Amino acid sequence: MGLRIRAATLDDAGAICAIYNQGIEDRIATLETALRTPDERRAWLAQREARHPVIVAEEDGRVVGWGSLNPFMTRPGYRFVADFSIYVERERRGKGIGSQLLARLEELARELGYHKLALTALPWNAAGLALYEAFGFRTVGVYTEQGQIDGRWVDTVVMEKLL
Repeated sequence: MGLRIRAATLDDAGAICAIYNQGIEDRIATLETALRTPDERRAWLAQREARHPVIVAEEDGRVVGWGSLNPFMTRPGYRFVADFSIYVERERRGKGIGSQLLARLEELARELGYHKLALTALPWNAAGLALYEAFGFRTVGVYTEQGQIDGRWVDTVVMEKLL
């Protein structure tokens, strides 16, 4: 059947939650440390605005990844810049799902009138950094000791791409 990228629905909240929690547990993609619940993710999905869509990657009827366009900053001057998230189920990482999610997020960003995509990544997330570089993102700097994970300070890599 292959991989299908589609808009997320409230029914996807449980799968999105499970995949997000894997990313939190693995400490490779986020400074978030508190696991989420399906109800919390359902509420998160319900609150999304049209300019901040959530998409899922579905394989054989099962959600195996998700992505979202997120506000970069709340000030009006930043309305043409979006942050984004991409998470792929542990067993499906390295299979091109992240690439397909990122390609669709870029399309959506252009359709929604964004001028730039920006992100911060953990420096040990080699697969994520390679994906972003392959899509033309450039590193603009490193935030030193930007946050804490498990009681230790960690840096984040800041990247951007003009659309």
